[in-house]
Amino acid sequence: MRTEELITQTFAKASATARLHVVDIRDGRQIGVRPDEQVVIASVFKILLVLEFARQVVAGQLDPAERVVVRARDRLGGWGLAGCADDAEVSLRDLAYFTMSVSDNTAADLLLRRVGPDTPALLAAELGLTRTRLIGGPRELLESMFADVGARTDAEFARIFATLSEERVRGLSVLDPERTTSSTAREITRLLSLIWRDEAGPAPACAMVRDLMGRQIFWTRLPAGFPSEVRVPAKTGTLPGLHIEAGVAEYPDGGRYAIAMFARTERLGTRSLDVDLAMGDAARIAVEALRSSDARGHTAADLA
Repeated sequence: MRTEELITQTFAKASATARLHVVDIRDGRQIGVRPDEQVVIASVFKILLVLEFARQVVAGQLDPAERVVVRARDRLGGWGLAGCADDAEVSLRDLAYFTMSVSDNTAADLLLRRVGPDTPALLAAELGLTRTRLIGGPRELLESMFADVGARTDAEFARIFATLSEERVRGLSVLDPERTTSSTAREITRLLSLIWRDEAGPAPACAMVRDLMGRQIFWTRLPAGFPSEVRVPAKTGTLPGLHIEAGVAEYPDGGRYAIAMFARTERLGTRSLDVDLAMGDAARIAVEALRSSDARGHTAADLA
C-alpha cells in the first residue's frame, strides 16, 4: 500500500481527513496528501510572528528584556495571560515564550503590536511564501468570530455559539481559507526547512525560534507518534473541527523532517484525542517512509 493511502486510512479511522506535507530537510525528498490546497493555519502563523521578533532582536531593533504591562483590556481568550486576574508585567522575550509554549493569544497580540502588525506578512513574502496570507493577528480573528455570530463579549459569544448548528459553525469566516489566515502544507514545511537550515534569517534568530518551538507543552499531536528519542519541536493550531500542527522530527542520527498537518473532522463532535493521535501516527508513517530505501524515488511529481 502506498504511504499516502495508508495515511488517508489512518485519518479515516479517526473520522477525519487531512492535508499534509512531510519533507526531508537535508535532501528534499517528500511525501504529501493534497499539499498545495489552501488551508486555514490558525495559530501556526505564530511561527512567522516569533521569527520576525527574533530577527528584530538579533538586528538590534528590539530589546528582548523590554517590559510590557498586560492589562484587562489586553486579554484574549485561551491559555496563558488571558487567565490572569491582575495586571501582569512581562518581557517581550517572555511574550514570545508564552506565544509558542502555550499558544497564548494575548501574548501573541501584544508581540504583534510591538514588531509591527504588517511585518509577518512582509516576512512571508520575503521568504517566498506566496500562498501564505495573514489576515491580522489573534485579536482580528476573534473579532471576526464575534461579528459572524453577532456577539459583543466573550460571555455572549459562548452563549450564542452553543446554540449554533454544525452547518452554521462550519460557515464561520475563520474556518474558510479564502477569508482568513491561510497557507498550504507545502509552504509551511518550506518555512520550517528555512528555519532549520538557518536560511530564514540570521542563525541566532533561527536558533531562537527552534528553541521556543521545542518548549511547546502540548504533546498529543505530532510528538505522540514518535519514540521518546525523537525530539519534535512544534506549533499547534486549533479551531472548531480543525486540528493543526507544524513541526520538525529530529532523529538522534541527524535526520530532520519538516511536517505540516491540517486535519478536519467529519463531525464537530468527533473525539479530539482520536484525531490528535492520528496526526502523530500519520507523521510517523510519512517520516518512516522517507527514512526507508523505498522512499528514495519520492519527488514533487509523486504527490497526490
